[in-house]
Amino acid sequence: MAKELTGRTALVTGAGAGIGAACARRLAAAGARVLVVDLRAEPAEKVAAEVGGTAVVADLSDPGFVAALPDEPVDIVVNNAGFQHVAPIEEFPPEVFATMLRVMVEAPFLIARRVLPGMYARGWGRFVNISSVHGLRASPFKSAYTTAKHALEGFSKVVALEGAPHGVTSTCVCPAYVRTGLVEAQIADQARVHGIEQDEVVRDIMLAPAAIKRLIEPEEVAELVAYLCGPAGAFITGVSLPVDGGWTAR
Repeated sequence: MAKELTGRTALVTGAGAGIGAACARRLAAAGARVLVVDLRAEPAEKVAAEVGGTAVVADLSDPGFVAALPDEPVDIVVNNAGFQHVAPIEEFPPEVFATMLRVMVEAPFLIARRVLPGMYARGWGRFVNISSVHGLRASPFKSAYTTAKHALEGFSKVVALEGAPHGVTSTCVCPAYVRTGLVEAQIADQARVHGIEQDEVVRDIMLAPAAIKRLIEPEEVAELVAYLCGPAGAFITGVSLPVDGGWTAR
């Protein structure tokens, strides 16, 4: 595997599991040193040990989390951390709505504010924001998640425009449902509620709008992230790349 990112340092949030862990592994395989940022110490330390990186325990819902970030140059940022809450708008807890926006919108802003000056000084930087098909399309009962991902899409475009003269790119990767522990728990819950098999939940409920009726693997998302961070992605900025099995083709 080409070590195209040798000498680069990548900061990946929510990197203790799922997409974040897959991104940490793939970027490390490309030669990057990875700062494995996660709310939970044990998963962060496990992934960091695996990739030869550094674990950073931080609560992105607390704006003071930036103080926990290492004081060193960061060349690549993968904004992946997030969580889901499903409820009708009239029943949606305001504190959960606010927390989701802090984690998925305010935290990427604070990270960018912290690392952009160094990227500008070095003339190189990459932001890859793990958005979602819900950054491009809405679904009922996901008001906070849809709002946060749409906001992340807009913020990514501003970073792209401001960063372009300094060699900094910013893109969004927009997956549909990815095979993570969180999604598999949702599948099991839906199967119990509807009294159907789990594969029917995926095919007929979760992926009803998609043409390809399977979950995305975290490694498939990570492969696109690595491409965007490598030399071949140097001219790709300000865009959103769906990895959605044809969902947004409708």
